[in-house]
Amino acid sequence: MAPMLPKLFFIHFEGTSFVAEGSDGELLGFVCGFLSQTEDDEAYIHFVGVTPEDRGDGLGRKLYERFFDEVRANGRSVVRCVTSPLNQDSLAFHQALGFEVDRIAEDYDGPGEDRALLVKQLA
Repeated sequence: MAPMLPKLFFIHFEGTSFVAEGSDGELLGFVCGFLSQTEDDEAYIHFVGVTPEDRGDGLGRKLYERFFDEVRANGRSVVRCVTSPLNQDSLAFHQALGFEVDRIAEDYDGPGEDRALLVKQLA
């Protein structure tokens, strides 16, 4: 996962991007997000990952909850993210966290790159 993890998120979005490490310092998971500069009430999760052997143990949920806590502390109440509409595991994970599919956007990331736009209202 490390090569896919742009360091710029942990430099420029330090307060809203988090990592989970094992006792030996091994990267187990991460969430990279930021507060929207366009919408005063929104935040966005750009990138998330959990090592395959650590999936299903609640680590992804803990990382998202940490992000949600920080977002609330900054006065935001809406979180958005995108995923492939074909990625049933990702859709199920996000829906279990309370995200709803706002809409399916055709060609969102280029021709043939459709995305499910997800939204969560924080309590």
